[in-house]
Amino acid sequence: MSKFGKIKISLSERVSRIYTDLRLGIPVIIRAEDEHLVVPVETLNQIRFDLFRSLATDLRLVVSSRRANTLKMSSYDKGLARIEVPADRNLEWLKAVADPSKDLIYGIKGPFTQMRGGDTRVEHLGLLLSKTAQLLPAILTINLKVSEIKTDNLTSIEISDLLSFFEQDPISREIISARLPTETAEFGKLHVFRPELDGPEHYAMEFGEIDRNSPVLVRIHSACFTGDILGSLKCDCGAQLTEATHQINMNGSGVLLYLNQEGRGIGLANKMRAYALQDEGFDTVEANHRLGFEDDERNFKIGASILKELEINSIRLMTNNPNKIKLLGENGINIYERVALKIKENKFNAHYLGTKAKKSGHLL
Repeated sequence: MSKFGKIKISLSERVSRIYTDLRLGIPVIIRAEDEHLVVPVETLNQIRFDLFRSLATDLRLVVSSRRANTLKMSSYDKGLARIEVPADRNLEWLKAVADPSKDLIYGIKGPFTQMRGGDTRVEHLGLLLSKTAQLLPAILTINLKVSEIKTDNLTSIEISDLLSFFEQDPISREIISARLPTETAEFGKLHVFRPELDGPEHYAMEFGEIDRNSPVLVRIHSACFTGDILGSLKCDCGAQLTEATHQINMNGSGVLLYLNQEGRGIGLANKMRAYALQDEGFDTVEANHRLGFEDDERNFKIGASILKELEINSIRLMTNNPNKIKLLGENGINIYERVALKIKENKFNAHYLGTKAKKSGHLL
């Protein structure tokens, strides 16, 4: 007689499923006192929007406070604004409210009827899921208590479980390492790290023989496809990567962490949206805010986790970013010294570098 066992799905695995669904435009259910349907506006398609419109009257558009400010709305709830979706508004209107690339095409979007007060945990978590899925931070929510939508096939999660997931520290474990001689260092070793929670893999390049009893020269570099691979002149990322490896080589040893947090954590697609806004005259910080993001959405706890896995607790950090120093220190890494990373500006990135210094406090 055969025995059957139920396969258990961990919290991390369930959230990974949710991210996949949201990227595909498949709604998910967050269960609080009532059940709430949540779907990102960016990936919502016409067929599903028409279904929601026909079966529900409680359609709410939720945007971040940054996006609300651009739309000249008040944020009555901390971090977000909730908008009732009028019966005469279509999917094109939803996407125009969410996406600043449509601001010049789709003119007046208001007036808006906003909501205020009450429990906004579902909305906050919905925006956070959309952000961390590297989608625009704008979601459509529906209270299923006042709808006729059938949800049998949708992924659902308790709000307490989702809160617990986001409260966990991001821990990355080493999967494999191997020798990797490079043009800048013949004695190199590449380590591959995989997060225990959902997210991309990250890398650590170890140069030379590391003395872990002394402060280690370290560069924590966030991935930049346009700068690191294509040689973009709009930023200083590629030049910083080259200079950092050069300084580590001259030092004789050190570690380069390469974190897959493209576009200061907003992803390549949103970075390109920001670039398009910069072409309209907005600086890098203003562009992020118009998209609904903060100046910097990166999580430096990931870097701290990887350094601890490498048994490195005291570092000489190559950075111009005081906030990186602060956050690593708060997460158990001793910053013995800041090592400046000076890069020559060019006519394409001069304004960008000036904005980083003036608005983000970078020591340039």
